[in-house]
Amino acid sequence: MPATTVPTQLTTPDTPIHAVVAEDFAAVNRTIQTQLASRIPLVEAIGQYIVDSGGKRMRPLLVLLAARSLGYEGDQHVALATLIEFMHTSTLLHDDVVDESHMRRGRATANDAWGNAPSVLVGDFLYSRSFQMMVGVGSMRIMEILSAATCTIAEGEVQQLTNVGNPDVDEAAYFETIQGKTAMLFEAASHCGAIIAEATPEQEAALQAYGRYLGLAFQLVDDLLDYRGDADTMGKNVGDDLAEGKPTLPLIQAMVTGSPEQAKVIRQAIRQGGLERLDEVLAIVHDTGALDYTQRRAEEMSAKALAQLEVLPPSVFRDSMEQLAHRAVDRRT
Repeated sequence: MPATTVPTQLTTPDTPIHAVVAEDFAAVNRTIQTQLASRIPLVEAIGQYIVDSGGKRMRPLLVLLAARSLGYEGDQHVALATLIEFMHTSTLLHDDVVDESHMRRGRATANDAWGNAPSVLVGDFLYSRSFQMMVGVGSMRIMEILSAATCTIAEGEVQQLTNVGNPDVDEAAYFETIQGKTAMLFEAASHCGAIIAEATPEQEAALQAYGRYLGLAFQLVDDLLDYRGDADTMGKNVGDDLAEGKPTLPLIQAMVTGSPEQAKVIRQAIRQGGLERLDEVLAIVHDTGALDYTQRRAEEMSAKALAQLEVLPPSVFRDSMEQLAHRAVDRRT
């Protein structure tokens, strides 16, 4: 079990996209440290462990970039970015318990290190802290958006759970699921960044859509990498989704375009879970072009995200948002 001491400093992802809001990220890191404070040492330890686990911090990044792209010069975007990161972190803690995961981002999950009960309860703490901070931001519209997003995310997770082991999930149902469990918080992040900056209705709608399409692109590539990546670069094992019986788009498309025999193999693999037929499934998703199809769908979402940025004035922040949309579909982790 990891020690229950809390590191004194969080790191900021070192990329050109993050660099344009480096000072804001430093402020977010300080706020995370402050808001993780608890009279219960285990709460701080687990919260810190998952927050500082080397993620891309995409959701707080969206808040910061969206607000700055519209010329925002206040400081409420820092609290907003922090609380959205807490919301995301809490879902990771809960998801790993539900999925019985043992590795995330190349190291042990919190539930593997401390157990399921502490992970769930600290996830609850982080959700609660995020709503405390939301009140401090003082925007009823933002509270409405994020509270609605929380319900949608929970529904998406339940929908994904009910889809496990079901080979009859089609592409439309798959997109509905990933819109809820992943894209919703991306959408809420960029949308709230626009609201805090007092965007025009056109800009607000565009940034909301930008986050939605970006989130869809990221999830599509994540699902693609489950059949194309490797544990060293991804921080998880190839075939983890298959092992859990999740019918993601590469499998759905392979069943649509493959032979009856190939579809039968995949259907059985989804129903059974596990990795006994991983080699067969990998061969099928490659041979049927299902991975290329998933990549194309991700590129479509990225292009839709890029189109939304036309309403923004030119700036280094808009440039970073453009780079983010490109990077979403051109990555290996």
